[in-house]
Amino acid sequence: MSHARRLTDPADDSPARTSPTPNCLAGVGVIVQDAQDRVLLGLGHNGRWELPGGKVDTGESFEAAAGRELAEESGLLVPPERFRVVGVVLDSGYGLNRISAAVLARPVDGTPRVTEPDKIVRWEWFAPEGIPGALFVPSAAVLRTWRPGLALPETGAYRYPAAGAQATPEAGAGQPAEGSS
Repeated sequence: MSHARRLTDPADDSPARTSPTPNCLAGVGVIVQDAQDRVLLGLGHNGRWELPGGKVDTGESFEAAAGRELAEESGLLVPPERFRVVGVVLDSGYGLNRISAAVLARPVDGTPRVTEPDKIVRWEWFAPEGIPGALFVPSAAVLRTWRPGLALPETGAYRYPAAGAQATPEAGAGQPAEGSS
């Protein structure tokens, strides 16, 4: 018999407390590395590169969302044990609060293919030091969380590396991310 007790009965809480108006989106940015430690990026139709990723579905873990999004967007199938959350990003660009897990998948074998041609022109592998600067803002924030020393544009996001470090606000944190107006 458990001696744990519930602090409150959810039935006693008002709907305003249990179901507030949503103001946040949960997502994942998947840092996919191959055996040569290169990172997979997709070229968007706007000329910016981006990581595979997207929204976390209700009831899904960050790792499960990473696997689903990677398969949907690139056709790459990765065993669940190869996904590891390496940090969390909080940004307020694009008019909403966004919490994104930086999820690392490595090593990954296979050839990515464009499965969503309305979003991605092509997939390419890049050495971390050769990642282009023209990045989708949330992807840049995830990459900077994973490897803070990379020469990538600042995004205005708060970055929380998984090692338990303090939040590292970038210049302009709390301001809209570039390209979000």
